[in-house]
This record gives sequence, C-alpha cells and structure tokens, in this order.
Amino acid sequence: MLKPIKQLLKDNLRRNPKPELSLLPSSYQKIGDIIILNLKEELWKNEEEIGQVLIEKIPNTRTVCRRTGFIKNQYREPQVKVIAGDRNTETIHKEHGVVFKFDVNDIMFAKGNLNERKRITNLVRKDETIVDMFAGIGYFSIGIAKFSEPKKVYSIEINFVSYHYLWENIKLNKVENKIIPILGDCVVEIPRLGRIAHRVIMGLLPSSKDYLLDAMKVVKQNGIIHYHGTGKKEGWKELFEDVETAADIMGFKAKLVRKIKVKSYAPKVYHWVLDCKILDKT
Repeated sequence: MLKPIKQLLKDNLRRNPKPELSLLPSSYQKIGDIIILNLKEELWKNEEEIGQVLIEKIPNTRTVCRRTGFIKNQYREPQVKVIAGDRNTETIHKEHGVVFKFDVNDIMFAKGNLNERKRITNLVRKDETIVDMFAGIGYFSIGIAKFSEPKKVYSIEINFVSYHYLWENIKLNKVENKIIPILGDCVVEIPRLGRIAHRVIMGLLPSSKDYLLDAMKVVKQNGIIHYHGTGKKEGWKELFEDVETAADIMGFKAKLVRKIKVKSYAPKVYHWVLDCKILDKT
C-alpha cells in the first residue's frame, strides 16, 4: 500500500536538511498520468526534487505540476507549472467508462464532480433531448451520450480550446451520432434551438444565474433544469429563488425536485445543484 504523501516525501527527499513535515503537501490531484500539487512557497526551492520523487514512487506518473495561482478569467483556466517529468501537459483521464483528453495547463478538471456527472447520466431517460449550456470538454455530455441513450445532446461551449477537446472526446468515445457540439455563446445559440430540451444542464460556477432566462427558453414543459451554483449551508434556498424568479418572468413556475450538495467550494461555501421542474402556468 502506498504511504501517505507526506511520509513518502519525507522518507525519500535526499536534500539535507529536509523540509519540515508540516510544510509538505498532504494530498495531490492525479489526472491521467499527471499529478498536480499545491506547494507552499517555502518548498519552491525543493520543487524539482519533490516532483521527481512522486514520479518515481506514484505508479503511472509522467509529469508533476504545481499550481501557481487561482483559476482565472471567464474560461476558468488553471495556472500550473511543470516541476518534473515530461513538459507535455496533455493527458487522457478515465472515469466511469468515459475517456477525457485535455491539457491541464489550459483546462480545469474538477474530479470532485465525478459523482454528480454519474448521477445525471443515470437520471437521463432514453430518447430525451439534452442541452448542456456550458459543455466544456464534455464533462456531462459524453457520459450521457455514451450510456443514457438520449435522442440528442446539444453541447454549447464558448471557449475554442475547450471546444477543440470536446470534439476530440466525442470521437474518442465514439458518440458522434449523439452529440451536436456548438461553438458559441448560450445567449446567442439557445434562441436558435427553440423549446426542445427535456433537460438543461447549467454547470457553470460560481454562478449560472445570468443565464437562467436562456435556460427557460429551451426547456420543455415539465422539463428539468439542473441549476448549479454556490452558497452557504442553506444557500440552496437563495438559488431556488433565482430559478423561481426567472420562471415567473418567462410565464412559468418552478418546482424543486431535489437539492444536492456536491462538495465544498470555499470555507463554509458549497457547490449546490438544484433539479428544478419547469411548468407552464395553467
């Protein structure tokens, strides 16, 4: 069994004196064959050796990166630096029978959303039409297309790099006949689709509130909007109010089917998903 990362590093670093155990990272993120670390500034001088130890000791590791900053801009691009191994940061990551190809230097991949991706895939029924408003590289779209037998999945993505990998992943997973990828802004693209969706996925964080009216334009009567947002312990209540307000503006009403606390997003702030049924006012 692999030792905890702190002990593994402590036992294998050759530098003398070795860094304090409290400074060493307690965990890491493994995406495909790439490890991504958070390293305290005091350890930057040791980063190359730390990376090399992990390549040697963690099976199937080709490259080690450290985060250099926060997620930036509207495309949620990561900031990472290669500290050991191959400089190529493109990888193939597998989860629940789905293959994702992307570059960790350009694309953020939230492994903490794995259960939510699986949940949505299990909810989709045969011959449903899905609109994935912020499709990215196909986080939700690919699994749905591969395992849920939808009629069609319309995957909208504004970032050209993400759209490129969306196409790559459609081909890798052999779902060309199920997904229609659309490069563009939801505000522009959704009115062209009409009210076709049995489900609308709004997987944009920290908030997709500004796009709720657009979601209302594409969801069918009795269709479901999977609305993602962030909030505190009872923050889901405010998020549902957002949905109710948008529905009312469009002449609909919203019913909360379920609420899911996906994961911690920040101290005392959580990533929520609300499954909301949209009904015509009759």
